[in-house]
Amino acid sequence: QVQLVESGGGLVQAGGSLRLSCAVSESIFNFRAIGWYRQAPEKQRELVATITYGDSTNYADSVKGRFTISRDNAKNTVYLEMNSLKPEDTAVYYCTARPWSTASDYWGQGTQVTVSS
Repeated sequence: QVQLVESGGGLVQAGGSLRLSCAVSESIFNFRAIGWYRQAPEKQRELVATITYGDSTNYADSVKGRFTISRDNAKNTVYLEMNSLKPEDTAVYYCTARPWSTASDYWGQGTQVTVSS
């Protein structure tokens, strides 16, 4: 069973930074892509950023220029560096891994990010 464990969330003031980590229980090369989603209270879950097997990255317009997704293959870990945080970035952030097969995506339990104004 694949496990994804997020960490690094917390409370930060607007303009501050956080780095989220997603530790994957097996080689990240076993996945087509790994990404971060977020869900704010009473809102739908939305894509934040993804990184593919080939190192292509994709970002939501709302975080472009502020967030950076990266990975450490040796540690089977994907990171989300978040800078210039805004109160509207407050949400639970989830890590997800898309397998090469047609199986469903794997999800972590989420980590809370709260940005105070």
